Parts: sequence; C-alpha cells; structure tokens
Amino acid sequence: MANQEYLALLNRGVIVWNEWRNKNLHLQPDFTDANLRGFNLEGVNFEGVNLTGANLSLAQLVNANCRDAILTSAQLINTNLTAINLQGANLINTNLISADLRNANLIEADLVNANLIGTDLQNSNCRYVDGTSANLSRSNLANADLMEANFSYANFNHANLYDTELIGAYFYKTNLDQANLIKAHLSGIYLSNASLREANLYRADLRFAELKKVDLQNANLQESYCRGINLSQAILIRADLRGANLRGADLRRANLTDALIDNINLVDANLQKTIMPDSKVHDNY
Repeated sequence: MANQEYLALLNRGVIVWNEWRNKNLHLQPDFTDANLRGFNLEGVNFEGVNLTGANLSLAQLVNANCRDAILTSAQLINTNLTAINLQGANLINTNLISADLRNANLIEADLVNANLIGTDLQNSNCRYVDGTSANLSRSNLANADLMEANFSYANFNHANLYDTELIGAYFYKTNLDQANLIKAHLSGIYLSNASLREANLYRADLRFAELKKVDLQNANLQESYCRGINLSQAILIRADLRGANLRGADLRRANLTDALIDNINLVDANLQKTIMPDSKVHDNY
C-alpha cells in the first residue's frame, strides 16, 4: 500500500512535493496502489517513484518527470501525459487506453504487455523501447521515433504510423493489418512473419528490410522504395506494387498472384520460383 506520509505531502501540492523530492532524491517514495485518479500533477517530479498498481486515470501529468518510475500494472486511462519524461520507466502491463502521450520521452521504457489502445503518441520518442506483446491498436504514432524499438508480437491493427521512424526496429510476428505506414521510414526493419494485410505503405522506405514470410495481401506498396528488401516467401496476393523499386530484392517463392506490377523495378531481383501475377511460377521475370 502507498505510504500515507507521502500521500499527505503530495496532497499539499506539486510545488511542495517537488521541493521535498529535490532534497530527497536518495529515497524511493512508495505510491503502490495509490488512488490518484483525476489529480492535477502537472510538472510533478516522480523520478524513480514506485507507482505499481496506482490509479492515475484522468490525471494531469503534463511535463511530469517520471524517469525510471515504476508504473507496473498502473491505470492511466485517458490520462494527459503530454511531454512527460518516461525514459527508462517500467510500464509492464500498464493500462494506457486513450492516454495522451504526444511529445513524450519513452526512450528505453519497458512497455511489455502494455495496453495502449487508442493512445496518441504523435511526435513521441520511443527509441529502444521494449514493447513486446503490447497492444497499440488504433493508436496514433504519426511522426514518432521508434528506431531500434522492439515490438515483436505487438498489435498495431489500424494504427497510424504516418512518416514514423522505424529504422532498425524489430517487429517479429507483429500485427500491422490496415495500418497507415505512408512515407514511413522502415529501412533495415525486421518484420519477418508479420501481418500487414491491407496496410498502406505508399512511398514507404523499406530499403534492405527483412520481410521474409510477411503477409501483404491487398497491401498498398505503390512507389515504395524496396531496394535490397527480403520478401522471400512473402504473400503479396492482390498487392499494389505499381511504381515500386524492388531492385536487388529477394522474392524467392513469394506469391504475387493478381498483384499490380506496372512500372515496377525488378532489376537484379531474385525471382526463383516466384508466383507471378498470372499465377505462373517463373525462375526469372
């Protein structure tokens, strides 16, 4: 349970709390299971604080410092976390449904199994995040930075990843069905066995990305830059590849049945045993 002395101090206001906290950085205040629902904690210093299981739903934590805080299994439903510092924070199993995380710093945060359905993560910094099995369905990550983040087994169904930085990220068996990846930067990403059915990858940068055994049925890859990409054994049935640059791509055993390939660049591509749009297996195109 939360320490009552800490709760009493916090109830005196953020200014009083921060003054005390700045003088006692060697302590780790305990707010385990505390009910802070709807609290105005704008600018609060919760660095290293234990908020395991705390209820912070509908609270205001704009510009708060929660670096290295422990928020395991905490409730942050509809919480305003704009510009919050959550670098290195523990958010395992945390409920962040519909939270506002615009411009948040989540570098190296632990989001394993976190619930981020419908969250707003526009312009957030999620570099090196571990979001294994996290649920980001219908979340907004436009212009966010997810470079070298790990979101294996995560759910990005219907997520908005417009112009998002995903260079070198790890998305093994991730669900990106119907995701918006227009102009996303995906060079070097690992997407093996992921599902991108009906995803929009218009003008996305997929240079040297790993997409072995990916499901891209009905996906839009128009004018995408896929030089050196690995699409071996990928499912590209009815995919729109018009104007795509697949120079040097590995398409061995890929299935392009009924795919649209007008103006496609397949120079130096490996098409061994590839199923072409006419359903015929070709060794070369």
